[in-house]
Amino acid sequence: MAGHSKWANIKHRKARQDAKRGSQWSKCARAIIVAAKNGGPDPASNLTLRYAVEEAKAVNMPKDTIANAIKKGSGELEGESYESAVYEGYGPQGVAVMLEILTNNRNRTAGELRKIFEKGGGNLGATGCVSYLFEPKGQVFIAKGGASEDKVMDTALEAGAEDVIDDGDSWRILSSPTDFITVKQSLEQAGWGIESGQIAQIPGNTIRCGGDVARKVIDLLEALDDHEDVQKVHANFDIPEEEMAGLQ
Repeated sequence: MAGHSKWANIKHRKARQDAKRGSQWSKCARAIIVAAKNGGPDPASNLTLRYAVEEAKAVNMPKDTIANAIKKGSGELEGESYESAVYEGYGPQGVAVMLEILTNNRNRTAGELRKIFEKGGGNLGATGCVSYLFEPKGQVFIAKGGASEDKVMDTALEAGAEDVIDDGDSWRILSSPTDFITVKQSLEQAGWGIESGQIAQIPGNTIRCGGDVARKVIDLLEALDDHEDVQKVHANFDIPEEEMAGLQ
């Protein structure tokens, strides 16, 4: 892959010790509600819902909570109505930022995100300004302990994966979105310790950042990620490994 998603790596590491589980569950519930509303309540025939449920399970969301979110989306239970949107912009040093949004008030969300961008040294851009720089991919993180690269790669490639990347203490397996579930299930059945998995937007190229700029980029992305309407944050920065430890 030309681009290496450092933000995906940071988010993955933080998720393993994230104290904001309630916030994660809330965002997963929104995704499930919208998916069920748009494509029906059966994950077997609604791939978007299946992805949303998989991500909810990855953050240990209770089965009853997942079931209730599906019922809200299908109209069996009363719930708020959300719509999806993609907002795009730039961070410090021209880093491309793409946000997946679920909101019940697009004007409010746009205004709040614009302020976050401006405070963080960036700006909210027009639709399409950076999305062309990213490509959707399925990604699964596997703990390295007891999982050799050769064995993980054999299992992953046989299931349809495209690449296996060394991400420090984890292997990151990339696939096409349509092969994501098959690859993830094959890795689970092989007994590898799956830490997380989701559909992400992977940059085709990256912008190298260091020093104060790197800190500003991370601070901006974290502020955006903390917004309740932001489901996922994607960015194309690259920070040297020697600087990463002090930023996480």
